[in-house]
Amino acid sequence: MVERKEKTEQIRQKIKDFPTGPGLYFMKGPADQVLYIGKAKNLRSRVGSYFQQSMDPIATRGPKIAEMLNKVENVDFLETPNEVEAVLAEARLIKDIRPPYNTDLVDDKTFPYLEIMTSDDFPGVYITRKPHPHGSRLFGPFTSAKDLRDVLVILQKIFRFRTCKLDIYETDTKRRFFRPCLLYSIKQCAAPCAARIDRDEYKKIITDLIRFLRSKRSTVLRQLKKQMLEASQALQYEKAAMYRDRIRLIERLDQRGTPDENVQPEVFAGDPTEALMQLRDALGINEPVRIIEGIDIANISGAEAVGSLVKFIDGKPFKSGYRRFKINTVKGIDDYAMIAEVVKRRYKYALRGEELWPDLVLIDGGLGHLHAAEKALRELNAPSVRIASIAKREEEIFLQGNTSPLRLPARSPVRKLLQYVRDEAHRFAQHYHHILRGKKMLGKES
Repeated sequence: MVERKEKTEQIRQKIKDFPTGPGLYFMKGPADQVLYIGKAKNLRSRVGSYFQQSMDPIATRGPKIAEMLNKVENVDFLETPNEVEAVLAEARLIKDIRPPYNTDLVDDKTFPYLEIMTSDDFPGVYITRKPHPHGSRLFGPFTSAKDLRDVLVILQKIFRFRTCKLDIYETDTKRRFFRPCLLYSIKQCAAPCAARIDRDEYKKIITDLIRFLRSKRSTVLRQLKKQMLEASQALQYEKAAMYRDRIRLIERLDQRGTPDENVQPEVFAGDPTEALMQLRDALGINEPVRIIEGIDIANISGAEAVGSLVKFIDGKPFKSGYRRFKINTVKGIDDYAMIAEVVKRRYKYALRGEELWPDLVLIDGGLGHLHAAEKALRELNAPSVRIASIAKREEEIFLQGNTSPLRLPARSPVRKLLQYVRDEAHRFAQHYHHILRGKKMLGKES
């Protein structure tokens, strides 16, 4: 009991040095395992509230958090530029680390995007959690689906783009006989479906919308603020409140990340059934390929090297099978030696019969990386295990026993599946490591 009080007092003293801005906080137990991840507008105030002397944790936080607090040996934080980054980073890290005391955000729920189908003759604008792999322009992910739906209505009133799913082609001469929907009558759509606007003029609408989404939106906001002021001066308070709400919604367009920095790889995954059948043919085997494990290495400036392993079952991520390995035996940058270390440490358990062997081991890299994994398995005296590698840039796939790469078209289901496994392994190592650079929070190491 005395030891617990001393530990809590040490934590309180550490929290005094926490920043007062937004970010993430980490409750950590023995061996620096991350027990809980939370976000805060004010890190010092939020984390400090868990350790107030007068607080009854069971009454105020509930029995599960009270149990967690009894295990906390250390706390840490990660500052973010704003609350939006905190929300997105929290969701990604909880999915990656799966702390035992986080119950929200551990499922496959994703944040929505605003998608503009720029490859269409008359691009539609949609809210989606499953973007198309090609032919569209993405904005987001957005932190609030409700705000995004509300602001889309306002944007449609301003720009009059279509949100329907009709197939509309410029060459379709029958469009002029089509009756447009109600949105045209209330001036919320330019009605390309009924040839009320030509392709070039409609494309200008989309160009203006994209420019608006990319910019600070100052012109539109200035106009809305002017209208709000005029309505207020005319004592039209309901109208002024409407303009106020529109201004707030448009300003919330900034509550978003970017597709590249706030990666949601599960969003872009396709149907794995066809891919797995074709993968079996590519490997020249008769039995099904059910378990695929992907391995990658992350080096941060030559230090803090980490190996990652992701597990896919029936073409879908099995997050409980994800592992990280802090590289122990390799000095400097030597990807081949690091691959060998991860392979040996991972598959010694399968060799003992404690875990299942995968049907395919996929290495992020080229032919040399594949050979490094093969050599490591031979040194383990492992049974025959199928190994492949996929290199970036050219997206060449190397199969065991072949020195020439397998080149598949970009839309090949096999290539897409292997890219998904490779990218997930890469993200699992790199993304986590980058945003926690300089902080020893690996948790889940093997």
